[in-house]
Amino acid sequence: MHCDFHHVHLFASDLDASIRFYKDMFGAVIVFDAVVAGARNVLIRIGGGFINFYDQPPRGHGFNAVHHLGINTDDIEAVVASMKARGYSFRTPVRDFGNLKYIMLEGPDKVVIEVFENKGAWQQPDPDEIRRKRGN
Repeated sequence: MHCDFHHVHLFASDLDASIRFYKDMFGAVIVFDAVVAGARNVLIRIGGGFINFYDQPPRGHGFNAVHHLGINTDDIEAVVASMKARGYSFRTPVRDFGNLKYIMLEGPDKVVIEVFENKGAWQQPDPDEIRRKRGN
């Protein structure tokens, strides 16, 4: 049996504003938009990862059970510059640890987002290699 992580599911107090934020700031693409279980659900893709939004206000603010969303980039300075050009202001600068750089920011509904650039700080696992080792 093979399993892959697919998405994180977030509530959105203003669904259209949330979608616009992730599209404008990270190039998200809508891959699904329909009413499911009585509410609009929108699935967006950012690179190889997905966020599914449920058109309903959060049942709290900020962390709840999710600490943060991690978005990997190959050029953190370009992402930060692009976000600043769109009017986003950061509270802290990019933290630079040589082969790992990151910055934390706040998205819609106070969701904490980490944008990071990994230049070998850790290796991303190869899903095919994992399956081969498990014999799947």
